Amino acid sequence: MGTITFLLVLSFLVFFHELGHFLAARYFGVKVYVFSIGFGKQLFAKEWKGTTWQFALVPLGGYVQMKGQDDRNPSLIEEGDDSYNTKKPWQRIVILFAGPFANFILAAILYFLIAMSGATAWAPQVGQVQLNSPAFQAGILPNDEIIKINETDIKAWDEIGKSIINTDGALKFFIKRDGEIIAKTINPQISDSENMFKEKIKKRMIGISPSGKVINLDLSFTEALIYAYDKTVFASTMIFQGIQKLISGVVPSSEIGGVISIGKVISDASESSIIALFAITALISVNLGVLNLLPIPALDGGHIMFNLYEMIIRKKPSERVFVSLTIMGWVILGSLMLLGIYNDINRIFLNN
Repeated sequence: MGTITFLLVLSFLVFFHELGHFLAARYFGVKVYVFSIGFGKQLFAKEWKGTTWQFALVPLGGYVQMKGQDDRNPSLIEEGDDSYNTKKPWQRIVILFAGPFANFILAAILYFLIAMSGATAWAPQVGQVQLNSPAFQAGILPNDEIIKINETDIKAWDEIGKSIINTDGALKFFIKRDGEIIAKTINPQISDSENMFKEKIKKRMIGISPSGKVINLDLSFTEALIYAYDKTVFASTMIFQGIQKLISGVVPSSEIGGVISIGKVISDASESSIIALFAITALISVNLGVLNLLPIPALDGGHIMFNLYEMIIRKKPSERVFVSLTIMGWVILGSLMLLGIYNDINRIFLNN
């Protein structure tokens, strides 16, 4: 069942990504020969409105084959008003960007559905208070519920950290304790901490940790839209930063996961709940969008880079350079995929 769920989720994500390319291409009048879910031998195909819609043997990706554009033949040129080649660079950029953008939109939709169906979060309830910390000195106690900071209402634990980090000076905390509302003024101090990449950082802190109580967020339609936007932006930012840390060596290459890791995560989420499956699907969708924007020639980001070059220099890169860089891009992608699978296999043996 887990494998089937994995293939369905992956096919859904690929379909949405390629649909973005397809719709943008058709908007600019570019003919689309093939819309494929999967690579390799054709398993099922149907002709509809001039496009062959198909499922192929290897379901680990997909593609939209447009007139005048084929990654298997980077030097391909086809003439005509309905050819990708004859479109202006900015139009080609829109077509290319539409795929990753569709992934971001899909993630936002999934996060919105999560918000409307009962998103969960840690309650803004204090678990432990660090000795001699600003919170300790202000008289904050375990089980205190933080309901407001300055003029900002607090619904979940992560909002406390945001309020502390994004403000200066002392803060006025409104605490609910034994049915009474108590006001406490706390002046956060700069303390040593770690970010999600295990880097040593300094940030404003007051010395409290959550109780671990989980609550359902009761969000309005507008709040759900904001929740979806914030989650999508946060996921995108974290993935971009993760890639940056990977390149700079902060995150070791052993952390790269492959198709086996993705399959396991999706399988585990599907066995947990539909909300968990939506959440992990949204995260993978953002991941797919971000990775496709990397300036690697075989990816959308690489093609966008070539078109930006053409817009600025007023001429296309030479055919030799274009083909060579595209081949190099495929080598990079193939190497990363093999590294991910290698790391996945290592984890399996280490866990056993």
